[in-house]
Order: sequence, then structure tokens, then C-alpha cells
Amino acid sequence: IVPDVVTERLREVVGHVVHRDLVHETWGFSAGSGRGRGTSVLLAGPSGTGKTLAAEVMAHAMGLDLCRVDLSSVVSKYIGETESNLAAVFDAAEQGGVVLLFDEADALFGKRSQVKDAHDRHANVEVSYLLQRLESFHGLAVLTTNLKDDVDHAFLRRFHAVIDLPFPDAELRRRLWRRAFPPDAPLAPGLAAELDRLAELPLSGGNIRSAAINAAFQAALGERVIDRAALQRALRLEYAKHQQPFHDPFRGPA
Repeated sequence: IVPDVVTERLREVVGHVVHRDLVHETWGFSAGSGRGRGTSVLLAGPSGTGKTLAAEVMAHAMGLDLCRVDLSSVVSKYIGETESNLAAVFDAAEQGGVVLLFDEADALFGKRSQVKDAHDRHANVEVSYLLQRLESFHGLAVLTTNLKDDVDHAFLRRFHAVIDLPFPDAELRRRLWRRAFPPDAPLAPGLAAELDRLAELPLSGGNIRSAAINAAFQAALGERVIDRAALQRALRLEYAKHQQPFHDPFRGPA
């Protein structure tokens, strides 16, 4: 559940992958180019706005598996090891025909540092190598970041698409709350009609899903009915995780 313009951009990325043979081979756009036919996209936005889920949806739309790579586990302090790790990831993805997802790409794509010592030079080499492999990769590579402003603009232009997933507004939050509980969830009578009141809470999609699941567990531990009390406790716990005050939309300030 994202703004329509984001949905359209994601569909365009899928279309880019699905029709790459037509464009590159049949229409000859790859002739004389040493670059691969792959597609790389950067998904940017606050935590919980659906970046990882968007990658999963795109992979599902193409009937491909999604391979999630944590860049923090790939990047090494030892010279040459990061490139070796990245090479292993891309080689395996080429053979397996999967969509690659690199979470928290800002771990490697920060502002390009000035070369003051061997460490800075090596960091820039790592980024250059990753960009090179992205361009020669024959599949879809998705990178996510919570800190788009920290990504060097010289790197942004190397992606086929940079898509911003914004924090949901009240209307999107209403839709998210309505979808948060499955049809078989035992909602208390009248609770479904009250869910729209929760849209005033400034929560991301990830927070909303987490609160809904926690409310379900509260119900499972008690009366086996997801009622207002279970939802209120789940929301208090969600706000407590972020050390923020909770203002109950059902009762006013907590």
C-alpha cells in the first residue's frame, strides 16, 4: 500500500526486466555495449515504509526468488575481501536467476570520501566494484536505504531507477489499518468500524503491522478476541519501543 505514483514506478521496473530481451536483443539496444542487461533500482525511504516488501512483490511478480544480502556482513575491513564477497554473491545470483536485495546500501554508498589514506582509497574501490557488478549483472538488483541524502549523487545516476517510498499519510494509514487484520482474525464486534480512528497516529506500515500482530497475541493470551484493550496495549508497546509518548485515539491523551 503505497502512493499510486510509486506503484507505477515499481511496475515499470518489473517491465524493464520482463522485456529486456525484446529491447536489448530484438531491437538491438545492447549492440556495441559492454554493459549487462541488468536492472538496478534504489528504494529510499524511512524505516517501515515497505522497501523490503516492495522488493519481495517485484520478485513475486516475475516468478523469481529473492536473495537478501546484508551489506554490513559483506563489507570487510580487510583489503580485497569485500570485493571477493561481492563477487561470490553476484556469481551465485547469476547462476541461480534470483533477484538480489541489498539492505541498508548506505553502509557502502556514503558520500565519496577524499583519498587521504589507504583506507579511503580502498573504500572507493569497493564502491566502484559494486557499481561495476551492478551494471554487468544480468538480473534485477534492488538496494534500499533509509538515508538517501547520504548517498553520493554520482552514485544515484548509475541506477536505472531511484524510487522514494514516503511515510504514509492519513489516507494510506487508513488503508493499512484496514488490511492489517486477516479476514479470519477474531475482531471484537464493532472494532473494524473503529480502525479508521487509528489513522491519526503517525505510524509507518511496518509499525502498523507490528501493532496488529501484537494485538493478536494479546488476544491469544486472553479471551481469544482482538478487542480495543488488546489493540491499545499493543500500541502502547509499539510506542514504548521507540520511546515515544502514546496518545490513545480512543480515549485522548494516555
